[in-house]
Amino acid sequence: MFKPSAKAAIVSIMTVGAALSFGMAVACAGDVTEDQIIKALMPDKQPLTRGLSAGPQATSPELNADQAKFVQSVRGRATRSLSSAEREEIATIVQDKPKIDLEINFDYNSADISAKSLPSVQALGRALTNQDLQGSTFVVAGHTDAAGGEDYNQGLSERRADAIKRYLVDKYGINGTDLVTVGYGKSKLKDPSHPMAEVNRRVQVVNVENKATAAK
Repeated sequence: MFKPSAKAAIVSIMTVGAALSFGMAVACAGDVTEDQIIKALMPDKQPLTRGLSAGPQATSPELNADQAKFVQSVRGRATRSLSSAEREEIATIVQDKPKIDLEINFDYNSADISAKSLPSVQALGRALTNQDLQGSTFVVAGHTDAAGGEDYNQGLSERRADAIKRYLVDKYGINGTDLVTVGYGKSKLKDPSHPMAEVNRRVQVVNVENKATAAK
């Protein structure tokens, strides 16, 4: 039989071991930095590691005329006003654009940003106001895990995307029309084989129209 202190030590070691095992696949909310976000969202950047997922964008293709017109049509739109077809159009457009998945946690069953995730949101705010990214158009997409019904998760993902937008506008003065917010509920799980995993509860930020190309 182990003494209580010995049991506590073993549990502590197991916990640290588990954290190290998963740490390479998923970065904690506080791990992301302003520089990492900037590098991920700049065109022609390579993907990041440790769960800060930037898509493999080799060239970051510019929007074609129809895509640019569509993006203009959804700038400034209320998140909940987007139809299912419009959400899917956004998903198609962002596929080959610079992006990063941020594990931003929210208070349980709410759209309130948790205290432990504020450093990530603040790093995002600083990054989006950096001279290399300022003025670009970004998609802020909310995602949930598979717990709960589709309608509930859809609404929750929209409220969470809105919460990030409000914070960025209020605290960093970012133009609200430069942030296109969309919710996908549980329809686009990052890890479908583990539908309840935390990695699915994320906010994806995509540089959909860089200021340099948007000005052309």
